[in-house]
Amino acid sequence: MYRAFYSLAGRPFTKEIKAADMFPSSSQQECQARLGYLRDNRGIGLLVGEPGSGKTAALRAFVSSLNPALYNPIYFPLSTVTVRDFYRGLALSLNIEPASRRIDVFHQIQGAVLSGYQGKKVTPFIVLDEMHLASTDFLSDLHLLFNYAMDSANPFVLVLCGLPQLGAKLSLVHHQPLSQRIITRYKMQPMGKEEVNAYIDHQMKLAGANYPIFSESALEAIATVSRGLPRLINNLATTALVYGCQRGLKQVNEEAVRLAAVEHGL
Repeated sequence: MYRAFYSLAGRPFTKEIKAADMFPSSSQQECQARLGYLRDNRGIGLLVGEPGSGKTAALRAFVSSLNPALYNPIYFPLSTVTVRDFYRGLALSLNIEPASRRIDVFHQIQGAVLSGYQGKKVTPFIVLDEMHLASTDFLSDLHLLFNYAMDSANPFVLVLCGLPQLGAKLSLVHHQPLSQRIITRYKMQPMGKEEVNAYIDHQMKLAGANYPIFSESALEAIATVSRGLPRLINNLATTALVYGCQRGLKQVNEEAVRLAAVEHGL
């Protein structure tokens, strides 16, 4: 509806955006640098951020840049499962038929990671998402599962991703064996006002906009209400476009953003 009204060739603010078209905010660029360091040195990394701050998008962009001949990306978002189910899920992701006993699956996973790295020169790049929801048992087992050659080798890359409370959880005494093995940590930062304006402009140009569809006051309102979080910016801007279309506004104004904010409970 609004695409035709604003003469847009595509849909802006979509999660289906290609990795190459993602907006390079300062936080995204710093995150890519940290992930690059982790890729080159192997081991365990920690990525946290508020809901909608772009953690998963940053990981998707980075994973898309990996050479498939050298890395095997594995994404596992089911952090609330039992340790046994996690082992089985990870084994299947490594193309292993999991054994019935937990200890046997443990050795299967370690063996597959090591043989893939030493034999095929392929490093598993494992992303465990929503880890702030993980149980104590889940977290406690990770430092055991990813302990190779008496903790003298890292034939893997493991990214622990979640909300900021994950960092607090890992600081507890009983999680120190895992926390001390983390070689890089990064917290996604919200975009400032200027970056929000540039982000919206970037998204609209990708969609084929040929004039500034959002007024200055609308941009300022989106930056304020969204607190610079990409997911909230996307939701607000999309809904504001709908309201702008319904009201026949050539430029989306502050009132359209206000109505969008009310609709999203912001």
